[in-house]
Amino acid sequence: MAFPLHESKLTVLPLAMLVFISILIRCLHASDPPLTLDYYASTCPSVFEIVKKEMECEVLSEPRNAALMLRLHFHDCFVQGCDGSVLLDDTITLQGEKKASINTNSLKGFEIIDRIKNKIESECPGVVSCADILTIAARDAVILVGGPYWDVPVGRKDSKTASFELAESNLPAANEGAHTIGMARCANYRSRIYGDFEKTSERSPMSETYLNSLRSTCPAAGGAGDNNISAMDSATPNLFDNSFYQLLLKGDGLLNSDQELYSSMLGIETKNLVIKYAHDSPAFFQQFSDSMVKMGNITNPDSFVNGEVRTNCRFVNT
Repeated sequence: MAFPLHESKLTVLPLAMLVFISILIRCLHASDPPLTLDYYASTCPSVFEIVKKEMECEVLSEPRNAALMLRLHFHDCFVQGCDGSVLLDDTITLQGEKKASINTNSLKGFEIIDRIKNKIESECPGVVSCADILTIAARDAVILVGGPYWDVPVGRKDSKTASFELAESNLPAANEGAHTIGMARCANYRSRIYGDFEKTSERSPMSETYLNSLRSTCPAAGGAGDNNISAMDSATPNLFDNSFYQLLLKGDGLLNSDQELYSSMLGIETKNLVIKYAHDSPAFFQQFSDSMVKMGNITNPDSFVNGEVRTNCRFVNT
């Protein structure tokens, strides 16, 4: 998903998502007590290296895993703060967030977190929270596909609760964000390619070929091919870069919500940002990094008091 705003390229921070994050931060809580870079310095000094090595293997085997980690991190932080609640499975006594309508077809990669958690538990049992693992993994995922580095303060606790209701209401739909990496389902871009794509596109031979390719895998008839997927960024689908914004300048954004950042008559501010980021990759990277740090610092104050370090990221400790 792409995320600088004021968002399966990177689950996102594209323009609209940066704005969404700024609103979310005002509604939720910044970390208190504060997170620190050296929280595990004496208790699990190898945690960052373990996560890095595991993510290198995961992204090398499947580049799309980078986008999966980023999306998981976003969907975690948007509900109750960054507390690992998105990782919880449903049980008899707890309804998780995984089956919320917005998550059902978009969240994957839970087994990656499971594998990293198992590695860390063998090295430092009962020390590193799943919430911290997910936050570090998302940062490393971005780096591994060409994106920027940012420091990840740690010290989060895992929540003992989840909120299906907040997942339904707080998370932006696939057609409400902006994206730089990852994939989109036909069901989410059908209206775009059979709607105003030709109106916004510069109608170059390359654009025409792109549109025809999209339509060949995403039939106009509703239901047919709904789960077929296409890259959010057709130019560099497996890289985190600013080509997403360059596609918007050409009018070739895959989703309506993406293209409206530049083409909407009401989006003067976002249009200027699209132009800026399309021509200034360092500025985009800096804004993305700053936004990720701020989002990662959105915490669940209850988890600091009543939270825990889960042994298994899918279940509350018994």
